[in-house]
Amino acid sequence: MADDRELLCFSDSLEEDDEKEQCRNENVKELGPSHDNSISLVAAISTIHPRSSEVSGEDVPDGCFNSSFKDSDEEESSEKVGNSIFYVDSQQESPSDENRGQLNMLSAAYESLDYDTCVNGAWLDEERTKGYTFVVKKDVARWLVVLVTAVLTALVGCFIDITIESLSKFKYTWLKKYTDYGVENEALIIPYLLWVALNIGPTLVAGYLGSYVEPVAAGSGIPQVKCYLNGVKVPRVVRIKTLASKAVGVTMSVLGGLAVGKEGPMIHSGAVIAAGVSQGKTTSFKYDFGFFEYFREDHEKRDFVSAGAAAGVAAAFGAPVGGVLFSLEEGASFWNQALTWRVFFGAMMSAFTLNLVLSAYNGVPGKLTYNGLLNFGKFEDLTYEIWEFIPFLLMGVMGGLLGALYNFINFKLTQLRMRYITRPWQKVAEAVLVASTTASVAFLMIYGLHDCRKIEDETSRSDHYPIQMFCNDGEESAVAAIWFQTPEKSVRSLFHDPSKSFEWVTLSVFFGCYFLLACWTYGLGIPSGLFIPTLLCGAAWGRLTGKLMTLLFPGQSWLDEGKYALVGAGAMLGGVVRMTISLTVILMECVGNITFGLPLMIVLMVAKWVGDFFNEGLYDIHIQMQGVPIMAWDAPPLSNNIYASEVLNRPVTTLHTVEKVSRIVEILKSCTYNGFPVVDSIPTEEEAGNFKSYGTLRGLILRSQLTVLLKHKIFNENTHVWENSKVDIRLFRLSYPRYFTLQEVDLTEEDLECTIDLRPFHNPSPYSVVSCTPLPRMFNLFRALGLRHLVVVNDSREVVGMVTRKDLVKYRVWKHRGQMGLEELVIYDNVA
Repeated sequence: MADDRELLCFSDSLEEDDEKEQCRNENVKELGPSHDNSISLVAAISTIHPRSSEVSGEDVPDGCFNSSFKDSDEEESSEKVGNSIFYVDSQQESPSDENRGQLNMLSAAYESLDYDTCVNGAWLDEERTKGYTFVVKKDVARWLVVLVTAVLTALVGCFIDITIESLSKFKYTWLKKYTDYGVENEALIIPYLLWVALNIGPTLVAGYLGSYVEPVAAGSGIPQVKCYLNGVKVPRVVRIKTLASKAVGVTMSVLGGLAVGKEGPMIHSGAVIAAGVSQGKTTSFKYDFGFFEYFREDHEKRDFVSAGAAAGVAAAFGAPVGGVLFSLEEGASFWNQALTWRVFFGAMMSAFTLNLVLSAYNGVPGKLTYNGLLNFGKFEDLTYEIWEFIPFLLMGVMGGLLGALYNFINFKLTQLRMRYITRPWQKVAEAVLVASTTASVAFLMIYGLHDCRKIEDETSRSDHYPIQMFCNDGEESAVAAIWFQTPEKSVRSLFHDPSKSFEWVTLSVFFGCYFLLACWTYGLGIPSGLFIPTLLCGAAWGRLTGKLMTLLFPGQSWLDEGKYALVGAGAMLGGVVRMTISLTVILMECVGNITFGLPLMIVLMVAKWVGDFFNEGLYDIHIQMQGVPIMAWDAPPLSNNIYASEVLNRPVTTLHTVEKVSRIVEILKSCTYNGFPVVDSIPTEEEAGNFKSYGTLRGLILRSQLTVLLKHKIFNENTHVWENSKVDIRLFRLSYPRYFTLQEVDLTEEDLECTIDLRPFHNPSPYSVVSCTPLPRMFNLFRALGLRHLVVVNDSREVVGMVTRKDLVKYRVWKHRGQMGLEELVIYDNVA
């Protein structure tokens, strides 16, 4: 049996490195090379490697390419097994400029959330003391937190919507006035310069907020929320400062005329509100309200963030069910029935509150006709013939192709930004350039395209700004009708404007220009959403498809250009973000027609399949470019030949059950580990050097717990601290989430000679595995239980190593154009 274990690279005693390397090489030789066009998923080594210079003759995706990388002394080597490539090196400090922005890197700067509850002595004392009354109190408080979160999220949405509507009315009224003046006096330079100025002004504010004040507020925020729900601690993602920058910034971005929407940032806003309300304090303003202290742990906070994200979806789209499915599909690994009910309740209350406020604001209180910020309008007759599934399928294919192209272009642009546009002023300058370019493109389209249509019922719409340009009296420019309104209203126009409202050339040029502008805009240092620009691009080419169908089948009653615009919008959005379940339900709820759910679902599925053939969804691409160690739903296939003995970290820093303060301080100063196994005996340096065990496992204690103990001087020699009953779980909750740093701990020479009994505070039953545990089993433990640390022990329950999230995530499957393989990612201290 010992020989078998030695062959498989996982013996309890963990043989010397040269023996293990020889064992790995034998395994690689046995696996052999794969044939052309075959699928090979092989993993055979455990060290972390950067990529070599090239992969010749193989069709692999962007980011899976090997990039030239040299050490100061020697060139690094790589080994290729079939479609799987592994590289020999240790962890790097940061990637070179030419390698920054690749998809094959992980950042060590991201830590995992402590989702697993630490059931230690202090926690058990609270449970025994407070009893079932406390359980009921916490359950009622959870519902209250969700309700408050939903109401506040809806109010933030109302603030954004009302501000945009009021200021955009002023903007476009002013633009219409001076455009008409410029046409009459042949001075079109005046409205053009005014348009550029009105775009640059708000964009400067948005750029300042997203580049200087709070950089994490830039973008839609959905990738960051997705990472947080997955169990990754993204710095500053749920701060109140982030919420203020996001809400004001996205308002300014939309007013700046950029190809952005306000719906995506609503999801991030809801998550921030949930995180803040549930803690009962604000660390930004250093004020503690003194309630909800029992929710100050990652387990509870992450559940509330799930509810906040769902409330944001409900407020943005008027889609409560879609919000629940979004939280479930896009991140939350832990889910149960009680959480589902609370999340759904929050989503419903958010949609109701927003509906109530907007209805009152628009002069129809109580009518409740404003379901969400994004209003598709009412489709009078949204029916379809059975044979229309054929064009719907083709539109799904088109959406997947265009989505893959969109993602590829944006990926390349983001790479350039990460390499060359790194300073805040450069990000603001780029945003200003995009804003002025958008105004210039719009003005040139209005000036150069002669597409006139009759003005119908101008007085019925207060948000309609007809621009005559060079049209006859009683007519308006159809091109100006698209540009002289917010993107949300442009989407609604393409859905509901009568047939022949837009000419072929108008829709074609608009789609081409807006597609490129949207690619350029997403990823700027401004708060911005992705949904609306993508929907608008899809609605444009979908309406072109409707015009083509009208040309092929003239006079048919079932033909409706708006219907095909809706299908095109869904196909385009699905091809870019690759969401399926939640996106289908969101679109169904926006449309308000369940009969059309099947075509939408089929289109979204086809768009996802076609897009996945070329690259991943845009959110996933940006997550990978930032090096976030996000866990997939399942472990890499065919990875059962990778064992805990190959992925573990060693040597392991351990602590005694009763430890000296000076040694704890020395350990915290000398290493950055966040978890330390507590053992009954610590091995000698010789034993540790031979990779023997590090002592019999008694528990696990976190760095944050140690700093709290040191800060409050919970020493065995300080009997007065124990006598006054000040030592309880509340000490740790009061310092959550920004625990003390070692620099904030003031210790005297006498304190350093004291000792700490760790047994009441460490987790006495941490999850552990033996060294022969395969990677999929460890992966499932991390994914389902939200673990941060996993202790590896031998048959005698002696510690031999530690496994963290990054040790598992670094094994990732790549898929591209029908091929797939297993790659091992490079881990850097920071990829930014």
